Amino acid sequence: MKRSLLPLPMVMLAASAPAAPAPAPKRIVSLNLCADQLLLALADRSQIAALTPLARDVAMSAEATRAKNWPVAKGNAETLLTLKPDLVISSPYYQIPPQVTGGFRQLSLPDATNYAQIVTQVRQVAAAVGHPKRGEALVRRMNAALAALPRARRHPVAAYYQRRGYMTGTGTLVDDLMQRVGLRNLAGVLGKPVLSRLSLEEMVVAKPDYLIVETATDTVPDKGTEMLHHPALKSMARLRLPEAWTVCGSPAYVLAAQSLAAQLRQ
Repeated sequence: MKRSLLPLPMVMLAASAPAAPAPAPKRIVSLNLCADQLLLALADRSQIAALTPLARDVAMSAEATRAKNWPVAKGNAETLLTLKPDLVISSPYYQIPPQVTGGFRQLSLPDATNYAQIVTQVRQVAAAVGHPKRGEALVRRMNAALAALPRARRHPVAAYYQRRGYMTGTGTLVDDLMQRVGLRNLAGVLGKPVLSRLSLEEMVVAKPDYLIVETATDTVPDKGTEMLHHPALKSMARLRLPEAWTVCGSPAYVLAAQSLAAQLRQ
């Protein structure tokens, strides 16, 4: 006798609903100079409860002029308790006071040392503030601007030389910028670490094709800056950048790259 083939019972699987995105924060406090600049580019003004005081410092922030009329606050416990943020953006070097932890989301942004990390942080901040499409649009604009830049021929050697003889090495945002426009970093050529000191005599012997200096060193406020104006260095061509364009991994990276490329063409 044949066994009857009975239809198997149908099991209905309920489709799991996608997790709802976190609501866009309404009170964002920045405790990070670099985050200041990303927030100004990506968040609504109404979302920002406070930026850092450095946001208005023209020597340190590429967005200082724009930030002039935005609220700023120190990141102490009293301030955070008063502002009642729902998102705090800080850095790994800043510890939120324990008496105010909880009740808000926290995003920690480490120092960006190359352009790829800047892109990652643009997307992180854009998502955290509830505007991921703005982040993607900003990334597209930056990518397009950088793709249009010419690169120096023959890969000339340049030294990012600062007051008191400090020189910026490889593995840094400045080094990434130099590679972007076709320069070789003297620090890498000499096998120097991330930050080193090179005397005037050593720089004269090394004889780089260019010195990259900060625009603030055009004047001589102290002896540390005076050495950059020594006659022994006068024969070296100079490329000038505001420190505010290189101190942070921000959209100002594009401004710095464009400026270097334009100066090299000249």
